[in-house]
Amino acid sequence: MQNLLSIITFIPVLAAIILAIVMRGGTEAADRNAKWFALTATSVTFLVSLFLLAGYNPNNTDFQFVEQTKWILGMNYKVGVDGISLIFVMLITFLMPITICSAWTNEKRVKEYMIAFLVLETFMIGVFTALDIVLFYLFFEASLIPMFLIIGVWGGRQRVYATFKFFLYTFLGSVLMLVGIAWMFAIAGTTDIPTLMEYDFPSMPVDVLGFSIPGGVQTLLFLAFFASFSVKTPMWPVHTWLPDAHVQAPTAGSVDLAAILLKMGGYGFLRFSLPMFPVGTELLADFIMWLSVIAIIYASLVALVQTDMKKLIAYSSVAHMGFVTLGIFSVNKQGIDGAVYTMLSHGFVSSALFLSVGFIYDRLHTREIAAFGGLVKRMPVYAMLFMFFTMANVGLPGTSSFVGEFLSLAGAFQANRLLAVLATTGVILSACYGLWLYRRMFFGPMLKESLKAVVDLDLREKAMLAPLVIMTLLLGVYPSLLTDIIGPTVANLVENYHASLAAAGAVAVAH
Repeated sequence: MQNLLSIITFIPVLAAIILAIVMRGGTEAADRNAKWFALTATSVTFLVSLFLLAGYNPNNTDFQFVEQTKWILGMNYKVGVDGISLIFVMLITFLMPITICSAWTNEKRVKEYMIAFLVLETFMIGVFTALDIVLFYLFFEASLIPMFLIIGVWGGRQRVYATFKFFLYTFLGSVLMLVGIAWMFAIAGTTDIPTLMEYDFPSMPVDVLGFSIPGGVQTLLFLAFFASFSVKTPMWPVHTWLPDAHVQAPTAGSVDLAAILLKMGGYGFLRFSLPMFPVGTELLADFIMWLSVIAIIYASLVALVQTDMKKLIAYSSVAHMGFVTLGIFSVNKQGIDGAVYTMLSHGFVSSALFLSVGFIYDRLHTREIAAFGGLVKRMPVYAMLFMFFTMANVGLPGTSSFVGEFLSLAGAFQANRLLAVLATTGVILSACYGLWLYRRMFFGPMLKESLKAVVDLDLREKAMLAPLVIMTLLLGVYPSLLTDIIGPTVANLVENYHASLAAAGAVAVAH
């Protein structure tokens, strides 16, 4: 199908425009129509994206479904996918109908709420399909705007503080990336990502303010992009915006934030840092792996002392993203396979956990762990599903999280055995905080009177969790479903990385 990627990218924003101009809001009937329209638009986007999956050739490591044209002010509109970006596009289109369903109980400015999510979907897809670095930056930064509004308008009582903290952290980190993009254009004379991936940026040491910088321009460009991607991931110690954003965000916002927006940092490392700046990556890989291990252990320990369910799950996300960066900067096939697998798995599992928190919040209007107890007696289906996703979050064999974390640790073990052993303690700690949360919520006496009238999940809520159960199990028992898609792309990335390092080493010896 011609222009398939553009169709997938712009269906949601076209629906948002129709919703804004044609459909009215404010009445109960109009709000219901807005929800159904948004659900239809996101469902159609997912169905169209299946053609992308069906037509993709995993044995071809080049970018596929490429579209290119000149846009405003001569900017190059170029999009395409490889094995890595394809699975993130599918994750977005798969989760967005579920996100819209999770927003069904919202009654505040419903039309605008739906518009924000539709626009956000277009921007998120654009990030993972852009093959022009300026286009990537525009989508990358534009995705902040609808999420800023989702948290700031429909969030909790401290939403203004959380919103500005989220925006400032992520935006200021990206300023250095913009400087790096301008510098790359000045050196290479192009903004085309495939061309930049093959360009040899200078790697000889340079003097900056009296200090000799090993790796030269590559190291400086690596740091410019790292400033943005480390915040977005988020890595320790620039992670503090995430728990506040999650706690204040509405359930649907938390789903998209955890499942998709956090993956933009990891994707950026794979798309830019490793292929474009291999010398800078090699110099700083051990440092970043240490930061990753600190994040895994620190975030897990902090999760153990949380009193708010949502904050606990937010810190668990920081820990899981530590496994992602650990795998990426192992820079071997197993590690990167594991990192990508963990990102996809976390998209399903974290979405389910945040949805589960939203379900109980809608009933009791509290997320304080101490407010619960004995819920298994009143909500057996909810208890069963929450247990399943808790075990998946822990990394139980047979679930997708186990495959991703095992591969990440295996890759890390090849690169640095000590760090791999230390990171493994995060798996143990995740079992501690996960099972502690579950015991406090579902077992023991039901002492609170408000709990005795609570009802189990309804059909809509079960329907939202069912696809996430299926994908978590399917990827847990049939990992080749994903590794067959990403494997050739990852192998090519690792091969080119080491070839570039070898070439840079030969140039350094010659000088």
